[in-house]
Amino acid sequence: MSTMIEAQNLNFSYGSGELQQKVLKSVNLAIGEGEIVIMTGPSGSGKTTLLTIIGGLRHAEDGSVVVLKKQLVGSQEQTKVEVRQQTGYIFQQHNLLKSLTALQNVSMALELHNGFTEKERLQRSADMLVSVGLGDRLDHKPDQLSGGQRQRVSIARALVGNPKIVLADEPTASLDKQSGHEAVNILKQLAQDSGTTILLVTHDYRILDVADRIVELEDGIIKT
Repeated sequence: MSTMIEAQNLNFSYGSGELQQKVLKSVNLAIGEGEIVIMTGPSGSGKTTLLTIIGGLRHAEDGSVVVLKKQLVGSQEQTKVEVRQQTGYIFQQHNLLKSLTALQNVSMALELHNGFTEKERLQRSADMLVSVGLGDRLDHKPDQLSGGQRQRVSIARALVGNPKIVLADEPTASLDKQSGHEAVNILKQLAQDSGTTILLVTHDYRILDVADRIVELEDGIIKT
């Protein structure tokens, strides 16, 4: 099993001088291909910061973070772009555009990928929405969908480009128990079918059973 994500002695701070606040402290973490890892820990422990660094959304200067065999610490922006193009992101607040339909929201993710015609983007997006159980909601806008359905749209958007990695930040926080389990199980099944690596940050102890492994981040330090 090849390593898809590897952080070594990663440190990250906000501010400088007397106002400096250390958020991540010598973090070491390795995640293999196709592995589903859940990261837990109290609020303010650095979970979202670590997730955004791994996803190429935040810049780190100290230590090592190799994602898809690319070193992100001290890297050029183009390197981060290449990682982002192979990464699917799922956020707590869905981040769907209210003026667009479910189909259009998912299709937008494919605009980052060259080689698809508009017809191909729409067909691929429709197929992914069908696979998450929303085949009858393609033309519905976010305000016409339940919280669980909106999260399924965000899952479809994250997976439509066949990413090698999916990063999810509190994906069930706004969902009831049943909707949360459904969303995570859909994510797990679709990802397993394609061998995608998943790193999921959560406070939701109801979904820990979907993970291959659970790691805890407390006060910026990884504890297994």
